[in-house]
Amino acid sequence: MQTTSGPVHPGWPARLHVVTGKGGTGKTTVAAALALALAAGGHRTLLVEVEGRQGIAQLFGTDPLPYQERRIAETGDGGQVLALAVDPEQALLEYLDRFYKLGAAGRVLRRLGAIDFATTIAPGMRDVLLTGKIKEATTRTEAGRRVYRAVVLDAPPAGRIGRFLNVTAETARLAKVGPIKTQSEGVAALLRSPMTQVHLVTLLEEMPVQETVDTLAELGELRLPIGRIIVNAAQPPLLAAGPTRSALRAGLAAAGLPAGREVVAGLHAEAREHLAREQRQARLREELAELGHPIVELPLLAGGADRAGLGTLAAALG
Repeated sequence: MQTTSGPVHPGWPARLHVVTGKGGTGKTTVAAALALALAAGGHRTLLVEVEGRQGIAQLFGTDPLPYQERRIAETGDGGQVLALAVDPEQALLEYLDRFYKLGAAGRVLRRLGAIDFATTIAPGMRDVLLTGKIKEATTRTEAGRRVYRAVVLDAPPAGRIGRFLNVTAETARLAKVGPIKTQSEGVAALLRSPMTQVHLVTLLEEMPVQETVDTLAELGELRLPIGRIIVNAAQPPLLAAGPTRSALRAGLAAAGLPAGREVVAGLHAEAREHLAREQRQARLREELAELGHPIVELPLLAGGADRAGLGTLAAALG
């Protein structure tokens, strides 16, 4: 297996990149683009999802991902992106085999429904298992070299990210001894170390920006390392000021287009609405800037988030 021991990307100084944001902001697309950006230069990255939505497979147009690391994309310079859909049940079987050597007995437990029972009576265990698998991939080495330059996690939405990332710290506090305590402490330490950054994806709209503000406050209280605010689907301003009706009429006439009163009035109303939207976006940009974290703006993809579009976003991130 190809391994990597090179330095982290100078612009993205972490090995575990947690990508979250309000639903509908495009966090899965951004996570995939970041994995591509970090793979540039002949490196290997791992793109992980934990919600069972198979969003990565849909984005790359592949079959549903198994609980197995699978190559889904390559960069033009030899980089590789592998993907993994972490399944809590499979993660528990792996955990039982690693720490308790249950082997076939673990598979019997699965058939008996014991795994569902375990994650039901201890709901936090599910997230402990998920984050444990992510930690294992992030720190995995072969022959003294890291297997992945970086791991990018398409994480739960912003409204749940604090609890998801903090569950291991709570479990480590409650568990007295044993592998669960040891694993929880290890994951909690990784998530609060310089090896990790939590990035928030937003749109220049009122609700996503407010959720970004609230989530940053929560992450700060939990002492989780904050990376970048990523503004997705951003568009440059088109109008410095609203055009007058006379200017619109003259422009239409110069272009040989109809310049009747209704046409001019309709265009004038649309221009004013567009200018008001740009002014709101400018205010939201200022609000985000006041938070004091690095901001990256990604362009709106006219053709949608296909492979070429992901390449465009990766270039902007890289």
